[in-house]
Amino acid sequence: MTYPELWRRLAKTYGDGEAKAISRWLLEARFGLSATDIYCGRLEQLGASELEELEGLVQRLEKSEPVQYVLGTADFCGRAFHVESGVLIPRPETAELCQWIIESGKHDRRHEACRMLDIGTGSGCIAITLALDIAQAAVTAWDISQKALRIANDNAKALGADVAFERCDVLDEALLRRNPPHPVWDVIVSNPPYIDEAAERAAMDCNVLDYEPHEALFGPAGEPDLFYRRIGDYAIRSLRQGGDLYFELNPRMADSTVAYLSKNGFRDVEVRQDQFGKPRMLKATKP
Repeated sequence: MTYPELWRRLAKTYGDGEAKAISRWLLEARFGLSATDIYCGRLEQLGASELEELEGLVQRLEKSEPVQYVLGTADFCGRAFHVESGVLIPRPETAELCQWIIESGKHDRRHEACRMLDIGTGSGCIAITLALDIAQAAVTAWDISQKALRIANDNAKALGADVAFERCDVLDEALLRRNPPHPVWDVIVSNPPYIDEAAERAAMDCNVLDYEPHEALFGPAGEPDLFYRRIGDYAIRSLRQGGDLYFELNPRMADSTVAYLSKNGFRDVEVRQDQFGKPRMLKATKP
């Protein structure tokens, strides 16, 4: 197989530009071939077993399986996170949210640990990034999926991050009753399931719909904003005074989420746009 043969096979699914980028990423990540190697014909020198492996990977990509799942890795904030079916693939927008928290500077003024909670951790990308990039951070991460918690814990060990992972469902009605009566968190952050399946599913790409976990994508039927409201309710009670709540937003729900949080006691509610100009991130402060 030559490089042009490889990317042209993938171009039927991804288009020329993306097919070339995926091909180069695949060959470098799995077979150690640099761009120079590829253009010098090193691909044609792979052995029989390597070509057999390459063929299997290409067939998976031809079925629109995300390249991150095929390779088992995704880049996030300059680190490689293991991903597989069962956890959401980290997005650049989520990295922007992490950067906002890191650059906020509030944690730099604290003399004790800054206690942070990541709700719906998935691969652990948010929790691990905060634990590694904020010296004072004491990070806890929740998820309802045992598989996600296993993957997140493995990522934390591989990257040397100290994160406490716990199985917890923020939609559990008993959560508020179980929570200690005094505020415990300085920062709560969440990239919750927020896609409105009824309104947005038809426009979604098949590589997302067919492979990424629906429980991490879609909000509850009929109440796609439920996670924003329930996490907001939990946060106003469990954040310390002056503590911050951060959300990754569905742009369709930005205004309603701001209104809900403001009505329920948060102040200084701020929404920021992502790199594509969409309202994607929110910060709110408990008075």
